[in-house]
Amino acid sequence: MMDAVAAGTKVRRRRAAGWLAGAAALLGGVLPAAGALAQAAPRDTLVVLREIDADRYDPARTSATAAGEALFLLADTLVTLDWDQKTVRPGLAESWTVSEDGRTYTFKLRQGVSFCDGKPFTARDVVYSIKRWIDPATRSPVRWRAGPVEDITAPDDHTVVYRLKEPFSELLLQLTNYFASIVDQATVEKLGENFGVQGFNGTGPYCWQSWTPRQEMVLTRHPRYNWGPPIYQNPSPQVERIMLRVIPESNTRLAAVQSGQGDVTQWIPYFALEGLRKVPGLTVQQQPVHFYDIFMGFKVDHPVASDAVIRRAVNMAIDKQAIAKVAFFGAGQPADSYINPGSQDYDAEAAKMVPRFDPAAARKLLDEAGWVAGADGIRAKDGQRASLLVYALQSGINNTILQAIQADLRRVGIELRVQMWDATVGWGKLATQEFDTFIMAYPYMSATDAFSLYFPSTNRPTPNRMNWNDPATDQALAAARQATDPAQRAQIIGGLQRRIAEANVWVPLLRQPLWVVAAPRVEGVRAHGIYGVALYKGLDIRLKR
Repeated sequence: MMDAVAAGTKVRRRRAAGWLAGAAALLGGVLPAAGALAQAAPRDTLVVLREIDADRYDPARTSATAAGEALFLLADTLVTLDWDQKTVRPGLAESWTVSEDGRTYTFKLRQGVSFCDGKPFTARDVVYSIKRWIDPATRSPVRWRAGPVEDITAPDDHTVVYRLKEPFSELLLQLTNYFASIVDQATVEKLGENFGVQGFNGTGPYCWQSWTPRQEMVLTRHPRYNWGPPIYQNPSPQVERIMLRVIPESNTRLAAVQSGQGDVTQWIPYFALEGLRKVPGLTVQQQPVHFYDIFMGFKVDHPVASDAVIRRAVNMAIDKQAIAKVAFFGAGQPADSYINPGSQDYDAEAAKMVPRFDPAAARKLLDEAGWVAGADGIRAKDGQRASLLVYALQSGINNTILQAIQADLRRVGIELRVQMWDATVGWGKLATQEFDTFIMAYPYMSATDAFSLYFPSTNRPTPNRMNWNDPATDQALAAARQATDPAQRAQIIGGLQRRIAEANVWVPLLRQPLWVVAAPRVEGVRAHGIYGVALYKGLDIRLKR
């Protein structure tokens, strides 16, 4: 066993050494200075480099972080989120009141707001947008975030009354997210299924100009916008255009930032962080308050993955510490629990129930359960081969993680077959029943927030890609969301964390950090982190030339 582990460690070290060598070449002055290339970023355009694209930019019909990278710029929400990821601030609503029973929220709207096409913003737009979001026909994967809505009305152009069937303690927090973006009804009805694909009309600081999937999206400054969140010094956008450019390969993104072909990115290869800090003119910063985890989920009703022994053995076979070192180069941490210890309602007892790395114990567990190794080393039981098909979005981090997991599982006699997908088709593939397990990175705001996305039976087949169908889970989630007493909510969601951990529905893998690097001509960049998005509204960002 120790020989196998040592060999795996050596492989990872050689891989890391190769990447570091590549980083040294990029950061050691081989490339010309920023702005020196003929293809440098345009003078009035902020070029934001991304790793992957989204399949659409309709806020009610996606849960992708990649979609949020654009939607927070294209649209506004009733309320906004401060840098601490907890404090709710004004947005399109200047103020609000909550009834004593916690069921009625009355929002007073900001006046003088307009959509990108010049149409005045009114309370009717809020009513339409939220009702469209929660309409079952929209099939929003995150409609629960709007709360148990009884009705939403507009008694006048500047007042919205938001009535709930029962209290929802996280409503304001959830309304800061891009799913609650206010959109123009006429544009939605004109474009139909192509809203957020062929066009968009919002009240955000930037307006939709064009989108070439898997390549780039171009946004132009909203000329009338002056109602930005109070967390920014500037209520108006300071840049004429933003180009969101997709560059999947990490070394190419690095080269683009140093050469002046790109201005800012949160998708930094972690091996390069230390070197980037030494490059004159580049700004590198971290948002320490960031809840964004990577996990492997099992389809619990599929052959092989349905076996609780297999799921527990997989948890025990994966060396998360080694993967974190290779994937993050010291910039991130392995995940030993379903929920980040710093987040609201984290349960320490549930964390103790997550299996720790112990490949010898994993092999013993499989032996005792009747999973017998064949001539090729892969186990079988009752004619069923211990083989799992994993789906994941194509990315550098996912490639690294899956290579390591594949090797770790083979050492205990489990085969992992890997299928990676480009993001523009991958989200659709991840909504199918074709795979046994999957890798996903996800942001969250609290334990209730995280579990309410992935574990309700009503969210099958996506984002509940595990097909987890458990009435007790549904009841606990409903009770946690309705609990206005923080201690009661923590008790309920803590019990659910223990229930899920005991069933080994996931393998918690890594806690993903948020870093941002900006080129010399950029000022005012500060990483935010809402739903994993660094630039949020980006209102303080300026270009020096």
